[in-house]
Amino acid sequence: MADRHNVLFLCTGNSARSIMAEAILNQRGREVFTAYSAGSHPSGTVRPEALRQLERSGLHTDDLRSKSWAEFSASGAPRMHFVFTVCDNAAREVCPVWPGHPVTAHWGIPDPAAVRGTPEEIARAFQEAFMILDRRIGLFLALPLSTLARMAIQHEVDRIGRS
Repeated sequence: MADRHNVLFLCTGNSARSIMAEAILNQRGREVFTAYSAGSHPSGTVRPEALRQLERSGLHTDDLRSKSWAEFSASGAPRMHFVFTVCDNAAREVCPVWPGHPVTAHWGIPDPAAVRGTPEEIARAFQEAFMILDRRIGLFLALPLSTLARMAIQHEVDRIGRS
C-alpha cells in the first residue's frame, strides 16, 4: 500500500456523520491519512450540532463543508485508497466507480440529525455518533496497513464496521 492514504467517508447528506469522520481522521491520522467526506445528495450545509461536537472534542472545523461525491469521482480528484459509507441510505445507493478500486466498507452509524427531542437529547445523539466514529477510526488507525495484504485489510475494515 502507499505511504499516504486517502480516505473518503460517504453519507447521503454529508452534514454530520461523514463530516465528523473526516475531521477525526484528519486529526488523529494526519501523518498517514488524508480524509475527505461527501454525500450522494449533499445538504449544502454542515449541521451546527456536528460542528459543536467537533469543537468540544478539540478538532478543527474551519475547512469542513458539505459536498457531493461527484467531486471525488471527477477527473483530477484525489485517488482514494479507502471508501467508507457511514449511513445505511448511502450504502444502498449505487456509488460511483472509484478509480484504483479502493478498499470499501460500510460503517453504519445511527443518524444524529434524525433525532427529535430536547437540545440535550439531540446533543447526546451527536456525541454518541462521534464516539462510535472515534472508536472505529481508532481501530482503523491501529491496523498495520504496510504489512497486511489487501484481502486482510478488507476483512479488517469490514470487522471494524461491525464493532
